[in-house]
Amino acid sequence: MALLAVAAGLALAIGALLDRLPFDPDRAIVAGLRAWGGPAWLPGVAVDLTALGGGTVLILVVTISAGLMLAERLWLTAAMLAAASWSGGEVVALVKRMVARARPDLVDHLVPVSSASFPSGHAANSAIVYLTLAALASQVVRERAARRYLFAVAVLLVGAIGFSRVYLGVHWPSDVLAGWSFGTLWALGWWWATARTRASIGGERE
Repeated sequence: MALLAVAAGLALAIGALLDRLPFDPDRAIVAGLRAWGGPAWLPGVAVDLTALGGGTVLILVVTISAGLMLAERLWLTAAMLAAASWSGGEVVALVKRMVARARPDLVDHLVPVSSASFPSGHAANSAIVYLTLAALASQVVRERAARRYLFAVAVLLVGAIGFSRVYLGVHWPSDVLAGWSFGTLWALGWWWATARTRASIGGERE
């Protein structure tokens, strides 16, 4: 679990640093995206994509996935997915409160927000859920093509959700990068812990 502690510590340290020092690339990217605007359909798509990293959708994903795992008698995988998702979300919320970085003030927010900016909860929590789900599934899915497909979908989802947060003007790019990094480390930590636990108990369908 040392990797999980390192992930939380790094997120807190980076957030404290960014909150106190100017970071010009953040401002340039937010302003540049809003000046560009993109095609007329992009704002609507961004709103839809950002919802995939919201609490309601992620809870549904975890619940449905864990239910399927239990139906397949993969009780350890189901429990680890639930624990990773819940604990990761709690750490993200804690870091947000401790860093208390302000949201971007250069452009109008295209969706309502209420919490602090660092790290991006949508980026972090979507990485925690989707990447952990893909990582744990890779331990029980035998077909290599299926494992690659799960990872590809997870990476694309997490990437699109993070981009949507910057495009909508509600996060600095560094918030999203921190969220992605934290979520990836969190998923790796739980992948390792699950593999070790499964090996120690000799499987989970017995």
